[in-house]
Amino acid sequence: MLDTVHLNPPSLLQEMEEATRAIGFTIGSDYLTGSLLRTLAASKPAGAFLELGTGTGLGTAWLLDGMDTNSRLTTVDRDQRAPALARQFLGDDPRLTCTTMDGVAFIEDARRQNRVFDLIFADMPPGKFERLAETLQLLAPGGIYVVDDLLFQTSWSPEHLPLVSALVQTLERREDLRITKLNWSTGLLLAVKRK
Repeated sequence: MLDTVHLNPPSLLQEMEEATRAIGFTIGSDYLTGSLLRTLAASKPAGAFLELGTGTGLGTAWLLDGMDTNSRLTTVDRDQRAPALARQFLGDDPRLTCTTMDGVAFIEDARRQNRVFDLIFADMPPGKFERLAETLQLLAPGGIYVVDDLLFQTSWSPEHLPLVSALVQTLERREDLRITKLNWSTGLLLAVKRK
């Protein structure tokens, strides 16, 4: 079995990748991560989804491709340039809300509003390396928390590896979660909140 064959990417993805390369953005979700996100989104009918870190919307496209018509996705990024591509290609989808906001501020606002999500894809420092406990409070019982980019990269700064190690150790110690670590794609960890 080959995990890179017949992934059937979302219809707009090739055009989005070309636009992503044109602006020099190099940290978008890869096909394996995207495929997993799409499958997880499909497992939560009428779900509420949160993506922390829009980037150019590559991960967003995969999530939308797995969602049913009654699901909703909120994607958050503090940057305006890269997420403008997500808005350009995906902004007409009524299931999607693109929010330009600092991730920490979004997490704090969502907590004050008692929002909960069935799936959280944390692809930026807030929600991953910052405000982790608060982010996990936003996860519904039975909800899935997904992080990527956990396998060592030579481009990492010296400070990054300890952040990744601390994140994994923290998630391993939490008794309210069941986790699976995947030495696959960019290095993924899935955590499900126990009911």
